[in-house]
Amino acid sequence: MAASGAALCLSVLLLIAVCCRSDVDFIYQGFQHAPNLSLDGSASVLRGGALRLTNDSERLVGHAFYGSPVALGTVGDSQSGGGHAVSSFSTAFVFDIVTVGTGGGHGLAFVVAPSRALPGASPEIYLGVLGPNTIGKVSNHVFAVEFDTVTDLGMNETNGNHVGVDVNSLVSNVSEQAAYYTTSAGGEDRKVPVKLESAQQIQAWIDYDGGSSLLNVTVAPVSVTDRPHRPLISTKLDLRSVFKENMYVGFSSATGKLASSHYILAWSFRTNGLAQPIDLRRLPKVPRQRTPAPKVLIIKFAAVACAGTITLVAAAMVTVLWLRRRAALADKLEDWELEHPQRIPYMELYKAARGFKESGFLGSGGFGHVYKGVLGRRRSGSGYGDEVAIKRISSGTKQGMREFVAEVSSLGRMRHRNLVELRGWCKHDQDLLLVYEFMPNGSLDAHLFGAAEQGKVLTWAQRFGVIRGVARGLLYLHEEWEHVVVHRDVKANNVLLGADMGARLGDFGLARLHEHGAAPGTTRVAGTLGYMAPELTVTSRATTATDVFSFGALLLEVACGRRPVERGEAADVVLVRWVRGCGLDGDLLRAVDPRLDGCYDAAEAKLVLCLGMVCSLGRPEARPSMRQVCQFLNGEKVLPEDAVLVFSDPDSSVFLGPVLSSMTLSSSGGTMSLASQHGGR
Repeated sequence: MAASGAALCLSVLLLIAVCCRSDVDFIYQGFQHAPNLSLDGSASVLRGGALRLTNDSERLVGHAFYGSPVALGTVGDSQSGGGHAVSSFSTAFVFDIVTVGTGGGHGLAFVVAPSRALPGASPEIYLGVLGPNTIGKVSNHVFAVEFDTVTDLGMNETNGNHVGVDVNSLVSNVSEQAAYYTTSAGGEDRKVPVKLESAQQIQAWIDYDGGSSLLNVTVAPVSVTDRPHRPLISTKLDLRSVFKENMYVGFSSATGKLASSHYILAWSFRTNGLAQPIDLRRLPKVPRQRTPAPKVLIIKFAAVACAGTITLVAAAMVTVLWLRRRAALADKLEDWELEHPQRIPYMELYKAARGFKESGFLGSGGFGHVYKGVLGRRRSGSGYGDEVAIKRISSGTKQGMREFVAEVSSLGRMRHRNLVELRGWCKHDQDLLLVYEFMPNGSLDAHLFGAAEQGKVLTWAQRFGVIRGVARGLLYLHEEWEHVVVHRDVKANNVLLGADMGARLGDFGLARLHEHGAAPGTTRVAGTLGYMAPELTVTSRATTATDVFSFGALLLEVACGRRPVERGEAADVVLVRWVRGCGLDGDLLRAVDPRLDGCYDAAEAKLVLCLGMVCSLGRPEARPSMRQVCQFLNGEKVLPEDAVLVFSDPDSSVFLGPVLSSMTLSSSGGTMSLASQHGGR
């Protein structure tokens, strides 16, 4: 009885405490003499009343918070069935981003945080909200709505002019290109783009309903006097685990190598009600900086004074033609291009490839052509004065652009002796160019099938060295780099051979990246027939196991000198089925390339054939990892030959490989073994 009475008293006290908390309601119609405003970093209030978070200097962070905490989280009585709840809030503000030159960054954010200090916050892509050591931590208790003006692939951003909703991270839960909705004459909603970094005043509204956990975000230029009827972002977002009882509300902004001035001109905020409307007629002025005039060469002809100056006229005509040609080859940089190093001017690549003429043509890839070139020696540093291969991706296609960005963002930062080195890149109008180290011995595919027609056959030692090199490269991609990289197109045509016949894996146009320990996302099915794992058609999820399947097809292709799928008169011949048949007949080495004329290491050949079939198992969880594959190839673990001779019903449904669902794969005592549920042989 006494315990229930105490619980009742505690419930009453908590209810009284909640009810007694006063709602927050304020409006800053300009910030000159603004009360209860806390600033730090580069933030300051200008004489005219505008709040400037950053100026146009590099690597700045500016914060401006309402000085008092706001009661956004409430705690009910857990004994009586109550739970954690959050208050509703509404805010409206007007901002202005002013950039000098061709582009700036990085944007600003409305922030709700447990402290005004934002410990660990960094400039550039982190917007002064979080930092590399705090991003993604649940303990941050940070909610933000970002107005980002720079594309960063590491944050999964695909647009440099977007609005995003962030919870404890700068990787947005929801992101949309900045725009507002208006109603057309036909009564349909029409989406009108809004350029955030345009030196125009833009109003934003953020409304959160704590009861329904519904968040609405709306933006529109101040020239749109009425608030758009439809929000840009409307999403369910449960903030109960994010908001503490008392939180601080305000703004954060940051700059990077390129900078913008970020201004807040007015701000209205209210809890448990709609924020007061801002009087757009009373907005403070923002200082405008003069844009430097572009450099223009003006050629004046003085032929009027001397009609006989034919030489001068001819010289003027030559100059005009030269200027037009130079303008056609000049580079026009976009914002995202400045975030990635190793950019090479288009003029240098044009000269290196001698105008991309047929004389330097090396071959065609999935999305473009490859040319041989020699970069000039005018610059110091590695990569200049060397022979290079320049890949010119097909212009005007979204797929080509995706391949280009994937290679720049992934291969551009990776360094490994068994990966083709990306020396640089360039985007010029519709031309997308990737510059690789030149591989004088071409592709593995050409040596296995093209060069063989001329009597040049790879020796077994060369083949085994190629296999081990590709395996080391894939191990680096899967486990040793800062992200997990799934190549998605491992095949002989994408394995290039250097002057020492060392193997290097290239063509990362289909590659996908994700964090270590995170699950890969679904994507469209892509790859090459004969190398694609069967589960791709079901899950559409590329994993390290699908790369292992492709590597298994490559192992058999190198050992047998035959393609994974060969067209036959009666039916197609699937290589892994044929090798399996040789093993079941007790003569596995019959599958080895007959052009070797018996000149090979029998133990190594058996290992490669058996490992190729193990990597081609139908169940992805049954395949070895690339680390285990390398251990087998290096002799650190033993793969018994009889282990891979236990096969499923040869008439079972197969998609470009054997379905060995009756087998399990285990590793113990340094040995990889397969156990059959049917008894094996």
